[in-house]
This record gives sequence, structure tokens and C-alpha cells, in this order.
Amino acid sequence: MTVQAAEGLRDRKKRRTRAALSRAAVRLVAERGLDQVTVEDISAAADVSPRTFFNYFAGKEDSVLCPDPDAGPRIRARVLAQPADLLAAAAVREALVAEVAAELADDRELWVQRMRVVQQHPVLLAKVFSGGEAVERDLVAGIAERVGLPADHLYPLLLGAAAGAAFRVAVVRWAGTEAPLPELLIEALDLIAQGLAQPQPEVGVRRG
Repeated sequence: MTVQAAEGLRDRKKRRTRAALSRAAVRLVAERGLDQVTVEDISAAADVSPRTFFNYFAGKEDSVLCPDPDAGPRIRARVLAQPADLLAAAAVREALVAEVAAELADDRELWVQRMRVVQQHPVLLAKVFSGGEAVERDLVAGIAERVGLPADHLYPLLLGAAAGAAFRVAVVRWAGTEAPLPELLIEALDLIAQGLAQPQPEVGVRRG
């Protein structure tokens, strides 16, 4: 077996372990409540040791939320990959809808259960919002590069923040309805896009 293949196997095993821990955390917190679940409970349910747990998560709250460190860079790349004739707001919409569709295809039931758990525990909701800031920075960077504006220009900052707010609202609505999340997200983003006119690139700023 080559070194590259061996590393691939290790990576897949890590992903499976991380997913198993998060799935166990969501299930246990949904059943018992956050305060009644310990790291030891989650570890036992996933058939790993508490020491292994802390190789993947800082605490039980993180294991419930299971933040994806690659989400921000991936969304930035999706924004930049959209057709050149799309305005930035439309490119953001297509990028976020594609991201959501990919996540839902992976495990829709877990997504639904996780969001219901989050809504029931304010501490988790606060962590979702704070964790979204890192993803939003990547989104803003992608928007800025796409439209040829500095990352600290008002337009990419505002569009990124508005898109993040639209996503949060769509997810909250989705947790309490049968409507598909992508449709709710498109509805929210389209409302924003109708009120955001894209400015011209500043002189001297290179397009990506």
C-alpha cells in the first residue's frame, strides 16, 4: 500500500469517527437535553474513549454543532466558480444553494435534528452565530474578489452579512416547516438581491 493510500484511509477513518461522535451527540442531546449529556456519554455512544473525543472536539457543544473547517474556503470557491455573467448577489445565491444541497444530500435527517436541538438551547444558537463569522469572512473575500473590490469595501461586507442572515433565517424557518431548505434560502436571498445594486469596481483593483 502506498503512503498516499494509507493517508487516505486514515483521513476517511477520522471523518467517520468525527461523524459518529457528532451523530451520537445530537441524538443524546435531543433525547436528554444538553445539561444531561456528558462527553463520556457521547464517547461511549460512539464507541471511542473520551481522550479520542477531544482529538476531534473542544467540548460537547462543538460535537453537536460539528463545524466544518472547510466550509468557508469551499463557499468562497463556489462563489468564484459561478458564471461570469452573474451579478454577485446571484453568484452568492447559487453558491449557497449548492452548498446546502450537498450538505442535505449527505444526511438530511441529522441536519433537521441538529437544528431542532440548536433552537432548544440558546447556548448552541449563540455558538452557531459566532461560528458563522469565519465562514462569512471567506464569503466576503470571495465576493470582493469576484466584483473587483477591496475586502473592506461596504458592498462585499454588506452582501456577505446579508447572505449570512438570509441563511440563518432560512434554516430557522426550515426547522419548523416542510418546505425544502434550498427553496427557503432562495426566497430569502432573492429578497435581499432585489434591494442591493452592485457598484462598479474601483480603479486599480484587480479582478480575480
